[in-house]
Amino acid sequence: MKKKLIIFTRYPEIGKTKTRLIPAIGAEKACFFHKSMTEMTVKKTDKLKEKVDVDVSVYFAGGNQTLMKAWLGNNYNYYPQNGDNLGEKMYSAFADSFKNNFSHVVLIGTDCIDLDENILNDTFNQLNFYDLVIGKAEDGGYYLIALKQLKKELFTNIKWGTNSVFETTVETASQLKYSIYQLPTLRDIDRPEDLQYLESKIISEEK
Repeated sequence: MKKKLIIFTRYPEIGKTKTRLIPAIGAEKACFFHKSMTEMTVKKTDKLKEKVDVDVSVYFAGGNQTLMKAWLGNNYNYYPQNGDNLGEKMYSAFADSFKNNFSHVVLIGTDCIDLDENILNDTFNQLNFYDLVIGKAEDGGYYLIALKQLKKELFTNIKWGTNSVFETTVETASQLKYSIYQLPTLRDIDRPEDLQYLESKIISEEK
C-alpha cells in the first residue's frame, strides 16, 4: 500500500498570507506566523516519516518550485495548486495521487498547530478500515481529510470558509456510502482571537 501525505500551503509573501489576521497584527507579522506554522507542520511530517513509509508532497500557491525548495528543503515533492477554488484544488491533488497509484492519501493544511505525527499515524492506520478519515476544526471546517477512494462530490457544492464545511462534507460522504472515522476536534488558527494561543504554541516549540 503506497501512502501519500499532501500539505497545502502558500509561499510566505507579506500581504498575501493569513490575510484575516492582518487587520489585527499587520501584514508582516501575519506572514511570520504563516511561515512559522508551515515550518512546524513540516517538522511533524518528518517525525511521521520515522514511523510510516510515506511520500510527502507540498502543494503550494504563490512563489515557485525554486523558492519553495529554498524555503523548505529538497526532501519533498512540490506542485502548484491547480483549480479555481479550494475544493477544486484539493480534488486535483487527490486525483494526482490516486493516478500515481497511491492507495492511502491524507491532505492537511498548516493552520492546525495541534495536529501532530501521532494523529497523522492514526489517520493512516484508520484508512485500513474506513473510506474517509476527517478531523473537524473548532470553526466548523476540517483540518485533515484522508481517502482511499475519490469522488468529486466530496469537494463540490461546499461553502468554503464557512462553519458548515465539515458538516456538509460528512453528509455528502454518508450519502456516497463512505464509512467514516472522525478524529479529535482541534483548533485552527485563522482569526485574531486565535493569536494568543498561537503565540504560546510557537514559544513552546522554540524551547
